[in-house]
Amino acid sequence: MSDFDKRLARAIERGHRAGDERARAEAAKALSEKELRTLHSQYRLELSDHLERCLRRLPNHFPGFQFEPIVTDRGWGAAVSRDDVDLRAGRRRDNFFSRIEILIRPISDYFVLDLAAKATVRNKEIFARNYYQKLGEVDLEAFTELIDLWVLEFAEKYAAAG
Repeated sequence: MSDFDKRLARAIERGHRAGDERARAEAAKALSEKELRTLHSQYRLELSDHLERCLRRLPNHFPGFQFEPIVTDRGWGAAVSRDDVDLRAGRRRDNFFSRIEILIRPISDYFVLDLAAKATVRNKEIFARNYYQKLGEVDLEAFTELIDLWVLEFAEKYAAAG
């Protein structure tokens, strides 16, 4: 074997080792499915507590709202709702429904943390929103700020309609 062939064989071997090391490094960096599920559970618990604290405050400012924790196949979270009746003289009886619901959706094959919210004020939907981030890149502060903003927006719209 010539000197060039030996150097070529060594270069190819170094290339294989470098490729193997890169693949191992990428595999170590990527989160396993089990780690992603654990992360989702941790985030879900923290965000559930935060959104429950926010929503539990609404009945203090708007008596008549009922708090409802939610644990379903659609997700974990909470809601507050209220039914109102308008009995003004000379008008027919009108019923008005107001509700805000915020859920953390179950983990999916896409491994994202998915926050969903729906709000209705006096029978009119004011928003239906989703916000999500990949589990390995979650910014919990962004999620808590959105929860705060959505609850505040609902309170403002309800106060304006009432």
